Amino acid sequence: MALDPYRLVRLEFTRERLAAGLSSASIDVAGHRWVYAYNDDAPRDAPVVVMIHGFTGMKENWYPLAQRLRGRYRLLIPDLPGWGESERRAGADYGFVAQAARVDAYIRALSPDRPVVLLGHSMGGGIAAVTAARHPREVARVGLFDAAGVRFRDNAFGREVLAGKNPFAVTDAASLRRYIDTVFHDPAAKPAVPWPASVGVIERRRRDAGFEQRVLDRIGRGPERFVPGDDAARIRQPALLLWCRQDAVIDPSALALYAARMPQAQQVLLDGCGHMSIVERPDAVAAAVSRLADPP
Repeated sequence: MALDPYRLVRLEFTRERLAAGLSSASIDVAGHRWVYAYNDDAPRDAPVVVMIHGFTGMKENWYPLAQRLRGRYRLLIPDLPGWGESERRAGADYGFVAQAARVDAYIRALSPDRPVVLLGHSMGGGIAAVTAARHPREVARVGLFDAAGVRFRDNAFGREVLAGKNPFAVTDAASLRRYIDTVFHDPAAKPAVPWPASVGVIERRRRDAGFEQRVLDRIGRGPERFVPGDDAARIRQPALLLWCRQDAVIDPSALALYAARMPQAQQVLLDGCGHMSIVERPDAVAAAVSRLADPP
């Protein structure tokens, strides 16, 4: 039987999860089967922190941060419906509003008696903003990291999205390298994807191309693209806005646009990192999350 190259990627993800001290589970919520990582080592009264990944992302993006937060907070890190190991349903809506409703249901299922600290990265930041605004009972505090959903200063990524392209598309080794170089700025943080694991990643991304394009058309240039920024004006919870100065995806001008709508938010601008702040600067992000989750 031929070896599935993506199995090597899954094995590496399992190794990373175990190294971060996380367990794995699944749950049926909001019409989808969710797969998620979690850690319950914290005291029973510790804040519950839920982490929502971005476009083309997955729960594994959060593992470096989770490793630094475990033991202090209860951690819930799902693959969003449609992404990663979670269920994808043909014809379903995976835009900001629909996913926010699903995240609300996920929180109610897994933290029914306690509102959570909700963190979102990139697309997940947009989803977190909508969730906090429209479902405030479930969200005690919210952190938006390199978040989509506002009209930031023009950059190459944004121009390609508006032209109907997917700047994150991966079809071969060259486009995989371009993808990694786009989302990461710090060379030391860029993941190595050696052959034959790279073959598995490329094949999977090719299969997902149509799905990715449909989601991007909705959240990047469709009627929902600015819903998170509009909803952010209704967020009253304590909040954190965190960006990297060298973000080539969601230009850091977005931080000020969100801050204008969320004057209560702490603002953090990190240097020497790109779009993947949660991977490139996990120590600094962990410190900022602690200030949000454990106010004086």
